[in-house]
Amino acid sequence: MMFFFFWGCSVHYRLIFLLFLAWCPSFTSWAAPAQQAFGDWLVTCNNQNFCLARNVGNHRGLVMTLGRSAGAHTDAGLRIELGGPENLLPKTPAIAPRLLFDGRPLTLAGERWQVAPWLLSTSDSATINRFLQHIQDGQAISLKQGNQSISLAGLKAALLFIDDRQKRVGSETAWIGKGDEPPLSVPPAPALKSVARVNPTAAPFSREELNDLLDYGNVRMNNSACSLDPQRREIWVTPLTDEKALLIQSCESGAYNTIYLAWLVSREKPFTARQINLRLPFLPPDSDSRDIELVNATFDGKTQELTTLEKLRGAGDCGVQTRWRYDGQRFRLVRYAGMPVCDNWQGPDAWPTLWITR
Repeated sequence: MMFFFFWGCSVHYRLIFLLFLAWCPSFTSWAAPAQQAFGDWLVTCNNQNFCLARNVGNHRGLVMTLGRSAGAHTDAGLRIELGGPENLLPKTPAIAPRLLFDGRPLTLAGERWQVAPWLLSTSDSATINRFLQHIQDGQAISLKQGNQSISLAGLKAALLFIDDRQKRVGSETAWIGKGDEPPLSVPPAPALKSVARVNPTAAPFSREELNDLLDYGNVRMNNSACSLDPQRREIWVTPLTDEKALLIQSCESGAYNTIYLAWLVSREKPFTARQINLRLPFLPPDSDSRDIELVNATFDGKTQELTTLEKLRGAGDCGVQTRWRYDGQRFRLVRYAGMPVCDNWQGPDAWPTLWITR
């Protein structure tokens, strides 16, 4: 419960090992997260080299999303859907009969399409390949009798970027840089990292313990160089383990973002505290630091996860969301999702991920 208050091997094997070490640096670089815009398309590749591409900008709710896993297999998915706050879907006719490609009716080749009123999707590799070959040099997919449009400017570059990131260029499995190399020439996805879980059933606070920790939090707040109006300051305290508590206080505030400070605090007097600093395992796009602030922080006692959410605007359709899990020593990143373009499409839980763990 969270309480809330206002404040020696053979030469042969040695040779294999040396070759492995020589190969590792390039593999590590290849697996690093990436997010890049190409014209009207945004591509995000996470630490497992799963890549997601979709059109952004002035689409007015008509969006195509394309995702592909790394490795020799051809796991991919394609969706064309109508949504967003601009469209009243119950009163909107089905989109499949109204789709236009450069002003002419769009024909969906193949039988592996799943068709719903406002969604077309397929996970069939051959169908996706044919569709991309058909549209990649076009200008736009739009809706007849509507102002919604999927700009195709940048799509081909986005697909080539995914081919390159997943080391498919020259392979039979490439979308753009296709060649004769067999599928097994494509490197596998990196192993999924894991973050340990501590016992989630920490002993609840006694009334005396809670009051003492809140008093301790007030002292810390009064000694913190925070600009937030004292009447608006908040303090949270929650059991983390049987020995540690999590203490969070609000510190700075803007129009739609509040910055917090947090400490790991012992649950026995005399209290000792260690400030929590969140450091990413990678350098995020358009940033020169791996350290992040606790923006709009929340904590879920059931999952033992601390969440931050930095909004780029009040609508909450763009920004950065991170989740951190306490592993008994520190908070470690379990999910990083970012959406740099504000286009009224998705909320934080659906933003493309740059980092995931088990």
